[in-house]
Amino acid sequence: MHDLRAPVVGRREVARGMWVLSFEAGAIAREVRAGQFVNLLLRPGPLLRRPFSVYRVEHEVVEVVLKGVGEGTRMLLELEPGDRVSMLGPLGRGFSFDPAAGSVALVSGGLGVAPMPLAAWEAQELGLTVHWVHGARTADELCREWEGDQAWWATDDGSLGHAGSALEAVPAGVGQVLGCGPSRMLAALAERWPEAQVAVETYMGCGTGVCLGCAVPRTSGVYDRACREGPVYPAASVRWDELPAHLHYTRSDAACGSLSLDVPPPLGGGLGRG
Repeated sequence: MHDLRAPVVGRREVARGMWVLSFEAGAIAREVRAGQFVNLLLRPGPLLRRPFSVYRVEHEVVEVVLKGVGEGTRMLLELEPGDRVSMLGPLGRGFSFDPAAGSVALVSGGLGVAPMPLAAWEAQELGLTVHWVHGARTADELCREWEGDQAWWATDDGSLGHAGSALEAVPAGVGQVLGCGPSRMLAALAERWPEAQVAVETYMGCGTGVCLGCAVPRTSGVYDRACREGPVYPAASVRWDELPAHLHYTRSDAACGSLSLDVPPPLGGGLGRG
């Protein structure tokens, strides 16, 4: 784990209101795995760090994806090239790939796209055929930067690709399924593919396992910390009915002291929500 003073080196909009920020952070770029996250701290800025799934890495550059939904994320989007943040990472446990699976479907909804470009790169390095399956409410909310062998789109309003859920757009016969998105989507994914791996969404405070604010209920009866034992879990191992169906990112709450919940939890949600 590294704590770097990482300068901003780029920014681009990849869907309506969805932005990618690029930081120079070579030590993290060289070590991070798909599904892991970084914790960003602004000074001056909010008290707590903000967690984001790592979206892409290229040479010395680490990218994250976010929306400006609260004070912390809006301040990040106001950064100019050369401005620095404290970047802590890589954090958490990422995805595991089975080279014998032959193919993998990367299934995401909305900001759940966050860990998928890096997952696609790792899967292709292992010789897996990558099916990119991404959904959103409308076509202009779809992040259409994609990696892999074939892309499958889904929109709630039918404005692009399959009309309906991204789960319905997954091609038959894939050998492995990875998911990231809202808990309701991941719960449905777990019913269809119990052996899938998912990056969960949950509120997060410290990001290092101390505050216990990111508890994930497991079917074994225990609670894990998403920031340490997760954020990636076997889909069938999570008690989905005990996780919130929707996260209120702009609400203030008292998990781990005073926590501003305008953060993108790594989970895919995965880390990487705005």
